[in-house]
Amino acid sequence: MGEAVPVDVVAFDPVLEAGTKSTLSACPELRLTAPGGAPRVVVMTVDRVGRTELDVLRAVRDTAARPDVVLVAAELAPDGALHAIAAGARGLLRRREADAAGLARAVLAASRGDCTLPPDLLDRLLERPAPDGGAAAGRTTGPWAAAGLTERERSVLRLVADGHETNEIAKQLCYSPRTVTTVVHDITQRFRLRNRAHAVAYALRVGLL
Repeated sequence: MGEAVPVDVVAFDPVLEAGTKSTLSACPELRLTAPGGAPRVVVMTVDRVGRTELDVLRAVRDTAARPDVVLVAAELAPDGALHAIAAGARGLLRRREADAAGLARAVLAASRGDCTLPPDLLDRLLERPAPDGGAAAGRTTGPWAAAGLTERERSVLRLVADGHETNEIAKQLCYSPRTVTTVVHDITQRFRLRNRAHAVAYALRVGLL
């Protein structure tokens, strides 16, 4: 096992903060940072995703450590999710889904530069029509067709967004790990993206923002 990932918690409610820290401390792959420490990942726990919460998220990202942020909210609507990603969130979880395993998985994914989203929320985002209603050029399949993404690429990106690693994606889709790596590489090269996380964020934004 490698070195534990340093993680901190930001919450508006001290009870939520204490509960989140207790949950994180149960994962041996994570370690809570001391006050004034430099976390690699910050778990931000909120009730809603509004202007105040997004301002705090940006402020956390702008600190010297430049930590990745996993946002845990009581409820997550598609618009709020998109704004959180645009503000720099690396992972999104609903509070009811943030048990020890789910939260640790999201934090570890963020520390590797990957995105994590609830699968049903990702589906809702992907199914939303483009701003013109798909009318341009007779388009009927929404933003994915406009972006030139195939069904295979869409399936891979969904699993990337859910925090799965290459071998897990390959097993679920019955591809070789090399095929999965090639698919992600092709997407990042085609759209001049930096990494897997950037690819997921781009996919969410195509035709939506």
